[in-house]
Amino acid sequence: MAQMKTEVLVAEIGSTTTVVNAFDRLDSPEPVFLGQGQAPTSVLAGDVRVGLRGAVEDLCRRLGTDDIAYDAMLATSSAAGGLRMTVHGLVYDMTVKAAREAALGAGANLHLVTAGLLQEEDLEEIREIRPNLILLAGGTDYGERRTAVENAKLLRELDLPVPVVYAGNIQNRAKIQRIFEGASAPLYLSENVYPRLDELNIEPTRRIIHQVFEEHITKAPGMERVRDMVTGAIMPTPGAVMECAKLLYGEMGDLLVLDVGGATTDVHSVTEGSEEIAMIQISPEPMSKRTVEGDLGVYVNARSLADQVGMEKLSRELGTDPGPVFERYKAIPDTQEQFRLTELLTWYAASMALERHCGKLRHVYGSNGRTTYADGKDLTKIKYLVATGGALTRLPGRRAIMDRLRGVNAGGKLLYPKADKITAVEDRWYCMASLGVLSRACPEAAVKLLRQDLNLR
Repeated sequence: MAQMKTEVLVAEIGSTTTVVNAFDRLDSPEPVFLGQGQAPTSVLAGDVRVGLRGAVEDLCRRLGTDDIAYDAMLATSSAAGGLRMTVHGLVYDMTVKAAREAALGAGANLHLVTAGLLQEEDLEEIREIRPNLILLAGGTDYGERRTAVENAKLLRELDLPVPVVYAGNIQNRAKIQRIFEGASAPLYLSENVYPRLDELNIEPTRRIIHQVFEEHITKAPGMERVRDMVTGAIMPTPGAVMECAKLLYGEMGDLLVLDVGGATTDVHSVTEGSEEIAMIQISPEPMSKRTVEGDLGVYVNARSLADQVGMEKLSRELGTDPGPVFERYKAIPDTQEQFRLTELLTWYAASMALERHCGKLRHVYGSNGRTTYADGKDLTKIKYLVATGGALTRLPGRRAIMDRLRGVNAGGKLLYPKADKITAVEDRWYCMASLGVLSRACPEAAVKLLRQDLNLR
């Protein structure tokens, strides 16, 4: 039986599909992407290994070999709801915002965000959500202490088997530790996400969230035997894409990554913005920011997206009634009409998500005349628009969509560059998440592979 040997396989365990990418010669000047296999995800069937084996078998077929041996397997996962989190802080525009940014940047799906003292209805909602992780913040260092302590007591009384990360006022650390002694799940301590007014410190908490995810994902239903095959790091898939975006920033400069999916659309940006905008910014923004739009998807949420756009508008742009097309609509289009509708929905999902991610100038009129403020993420220094995800890397009309997205600020209302200042590039191999987790162990090889993938000279 013919067998192929490679150094690393990286699995991306999605909610519906498991993808396996093979990489070799990672220590050489020219590391190699061998190929990709895929199979239906089997987490909900009770055993993740079935889908992993199926994806490896598909990879073997594509590579023309009977078997493939590998030194290590790494993984990202968004299966079974991904990393479900709740976030709790003091003031919404301060500690809550900082904690929220840390969680989203780590790849979380946020199911509840609260400010101030937790109410009984909040606690009941946490019970129903059954999150994978709870993030507790509150108070600048040496500032307000009571809210975080009281919230810690209320969360402890729930006694859920859920890890808690505390990233609030440093003065509360010892007390928070005492509160969670003997709890059903461990407490993790991080640096304060908002140590001083107008200062975000979210990277330490992101790293801890990744650590907790890796330690506890192996206990999730259907994932218990994942370590039988996956020998290395496991990260939340959106968090791995963010790691990849930050890695690319070191190579390309300011960039924005767009991922249009069946259920959601993710936007990742890595940029410090301009000094001019920073001087009029209402509140601080993280250098690395992720937003996820749960109502903008081109399959699971396709009907909802179409309703937001307007069926009459879609009909005019398609030149036909989209209703009959929706009746036969599939996750992977297989007719010309379905491709056209999916491409149009992809454009709207991407443009709407980008506009929500992007900051805007606000004008306030007072006794001294007009004052201008910047609200939200400043993207004016973005140089590259990176396409990833199935829709923006596989649809026939993807390049036309990306070209339109370069000009999304034609009206000049967004903190976004002019079209001629942006270059659109494509994750041709659809493996940014895989390279994000690979960068943990092999950063130099990951950078070289990314340059090949995006066709950067």
